[in-house]
Amino acid sequence: MKIYFALNKVKKINRALIALGVFDGVHLGHRNILKTLVADAKSIKGSSVVVTFWPHPQGQRSLYSLEHRLRLIAELGVGHCLVLNFNARFSKISAENFIGDLLVKKLAARSVYIGENFRFGRNALGDSRFLKSYAKIHGFSVKVFKVIRCAAKPISSTLIRGLISSGKIDQASRLLGRKVSVLGTVIKGTALGRILGFPTANINPHHEVIPASGIYAVKVVLGNTIFPGLCYIGSRPTIKTKHKKINIEVHILDFHKDIYGQILEVRFFKKIRPDRKFPSLNALAGQMAKDTLLARKILH
Repeated sequence: MKIYFALNKVKKINRALIALGVFDGVHLGHRNILKTLVADAKSIKGSSVVVTFWPHPQGQRSLYSLEHRLRLIAELGVGHCLVLNFNARFSKISAENFIGDLLVKKLAARSVYIGENFRFGRNALGDSRFLKSYAKIHGFSVKVFKVIRCAAKPISSTLIRGLISSGKIDQASRLLGRKVSVLGTVIKGTALGRILGFPTANINPHHEVIPASGIYAVKVVLGNTIFPGLCYIGSRPTIKTKHKKINIEVHILDFHKDIYGQILEVRFFKKIRPDRKFPSLNALAGQMAKDTLLARKILH
């Protein structure tokens, strides 16, 4: 997928079909739009284009980092993605100019795909009805997608964010259409896991929503390879430290390479147990051995 971080970087795109939206989390509703976009573009031998925004136009905390979001969009087969910097200047562009300058003049849109709640332009005055009225003038079509519901609730990034942070990863995964995951960089830690016989990669997350504290059976994506593992999220209550903070540590099963500085994606499959304080480091190591056996069974 070709990614553009400025409008002036975009060259001519052949037969552009364009999806507009933040697509934070790339959940089931978003995936429905993007899969349709890709399929339609292929059917006319055109180009699938996503126009998205960073930071979040509503100032909300993002479910995923921009890098993570772009990875997920690319996995769906999208050909081009334009990331627009949603700053004070951009927020003042009128809905009419957004359509005329961006969609028509620059991208020569043949068709535009949006969710029914999508708003654009200064003061969010542009909506699906507004877009359709201008589409008739400029000669492109508009496809509007209804919000997908689950158990009578509309699927949204806000709903999924709450489920993840409260540890309900099974429910969140169903709404995402894939496993809950966290993207982050491997950093140096205290090497406690190595001392206990279970070396871990300490993860610095990229502005992600983190699942609740506990031990999880996970799969770890490193480059083009997927490994089974365990992920610990918590404040290490067994260890006496002055400053308690939430740590994210991954023990990759049967893996012994140095991966400091590399980016990992951790996919959460099942919560094994909550975080708790142990009477000694030996007791903690014994529990970790049991956790590892259980994770192998879950991920087998």
